[in-house]
Amino acid sequence: MDRRLVALALVGLTACAKKADDPPLDLTALPDGNPAEAHLTRLTAAQYRNTVRDVLGEGLALPPQLEPDLPSAGLVAIGASESTISGWGVEQYENGAFSLAAQVMDDAARRDALVPCSPAGVTDDACAEAFVEAVGLRLWRRPLTSEESAALVAIANDAASTLGDFYDGLEFALAGLLQSPNFLFRAELGEGGRYDDFEMASRLAFFLWNTAPDEALLAAAAAGELTTEEGLAAQARRMIDDDRARDGVRQFFTDMFELYELDALAKDPKLFVHFSTDVGGYAREETLRLIEYLVFDKDADYRDLLVTNETFVNRHLAAIYSVPAGAREGFARVKLPESSGRRGLLGHLSFLGLQSHPAASSAVLRGLFVRRVLLCQEIPPPPVDVNTALPEPSDSARTLRERNKIHLENPSCAQCHNFMDPIGLGFENFDGLGRWREKDNGAVIDASGTLDGVTFTNPRELAQAVRDHDNVGICLTRTLYRYATSHVEQADEGQLIVALSERFAQQGYRVKALLFDIVTSPGFAKVEAHQ
Repeated sequence: MDRRLVALALVGLTACAKKADDPPLDLTALPDGNPAEAHLTRLTAAQYRNTVRDVLGEGLALPPQLEPDLPSAGLVAIGASESTISGWGVEQYENGAFSLAAQVMDDAARRDALVPCSPAGVTDDACAEAFVEAVGLRLWRRPLTSEESAALVAIANDAASTLGDFYDGLEFALAGLLQSPNFLFRAELGEGGRYDDFEMASRLAFFLWNTAPDEALLAAAAAGELTTEEGLAAQARRMIDDDRARDGVRQFFTDMFELYELDALAKDPKLFVHFSTDVGGYAREETLRLIEYLVFDKDADYRDLLVTNETFVNRHLAAIYSVPAGAREGFARVKLPESSGRRGLLGHLSFLGLQSHPAASSAVLRGLFVRRVLLCQEIPPPPVDVNTALPEPSDSARTLRERNKIHLENPSCAQCHNFMDPIGLGFENFDGLGRWREKDNGAVIDASGTLDGVTFTNPRELAQAVRDHDNVGICLTRTLYRYATSHVEQADEGQLIVALSERFAQQGYRVKALLFDIVTSPGFAKVEAHQ
């Protein structure tokens, strides 16, 4: 059978690599198939905060609570395209809008930076309109229609007349901009089977920077450049080279690796004396700093993330890892000695601690993470009537491996657990917080096993086996494509994902190159035509 057909049948499960000397793939020449349908995507909490900061300025007191982000298909980015706003959420956005608007108009320097004119009196249609259209363009990511602008100017004038102050009137217009669905939702609906220029500006900005378009991107949209191959490619290169792309990549991996869950990391302090409420945040920052370093500073092979001996630690993490801190304050890059037993992402507390229980390690959670997140292999949930509890430690079953063996005597458990647990048991030298140990309940830990036919004897060898797995490249490609487009790929998009994955391998598994290929591919620019 043709290799590409095999890959299409198993997209997300099997990777296809091309030889390094093969010609580049022409992603735009792939068959169109049926483009994905359009949808409204709610701003995530991070996108809301970033947009407010970038448009209204630094230092504002942001709403303490917003509609919560809920993941779907493993990504918050997809959940945002499937969720709406509850009644409670409407109240939070309304309160936040009026609070932010009041802060802006009460600060003369901030207000003067946003209002492009001096009012001629308590009401001034032209000046109010100039403010509404300038700030509205940034917040709504498109020009306002004449009707939208006129309605907001009328609100500003009514409030100004009642309160006797022009800027008090603008406060109500700004609050209207901030609580509008045009701000809170990304209305990327397309026209004639393609996203228009301003929709492309929005898609590019939220994918690559996790914030609203800047003035240069909006100017390119106004000039019609983002619906041309040359214009789109030029903006994509500019944005990927901009430091704001670091924030975008950090957000993607936060989503993919579920690092947002570290905010609620909890461990039994009696069992884990190195644990504190700050540890989750430190662990997330370690992983994100390493990703940022590999992707942008070194432009390295993505798979190096799984096996590198370099990482970034502060004094607290250094104590947990039993390595020198490298700096008295803050984070510093260090090289992990082989004797530490750890390397790469799978040696980070962000993985080992998060994929564990509050009082113990977990072979299931760790193995499931590798299968589901790094290799894109789906495992069904256990039947509702199955007892998933492991037996308690005993003289005959002291280690997790021994207790797990007893658990697997239940045939209804064995099928799935044999797919996950041998991986998780390979990390048993790390306790539930990620501290190295040689023994579990006094018995020597056996961390050996196999991963899809590859034998390993310790966590470092297991990390290498994951790094070399055929699925790693296509899994990252599929997940990043889903994140970029905010939907689970349709059948017709499978061929594109395989082509993107092949090109990713061709280019040395460099994430920046994959970002560019995704935004210049037909899957990013095309949408189901309206009937």
